[in-house]
Amino acid sequence: MRYSFWITAAMSLIAFCAMGYDKAQAKRHAWRVPERTLFLLAALLGAPGGTLGMWAFRHKTRHWYFALGFPLLALAQIVLLVWLMRG
Repeated sequence: MRYSFWITAAMSLIAFCAMGYDKAQAKRHAWRVPERTLFLLAALLGAPGGTLGMWAFRHKTRHWYFALGFPLLALAQIVLLVWLMRG
């Protein structure tokens, strides 16, 4: 079950970087990362990093489904991770 920590850490790093990249692209009015992709990364155990990226880059914070969905998903994933690590 220790692999779950590393998987979550890796996916969180990818989601964090995707949020930063999307914010940079938004400032340049260039091609953006689709919202569906950002949510997919969050759903695949990247929500903690996606949430941190959202707050760090002040990106997607006005969209209620990001502002509420990412932190709730992150909380659920952290609880799941703690539960898996205890076993």
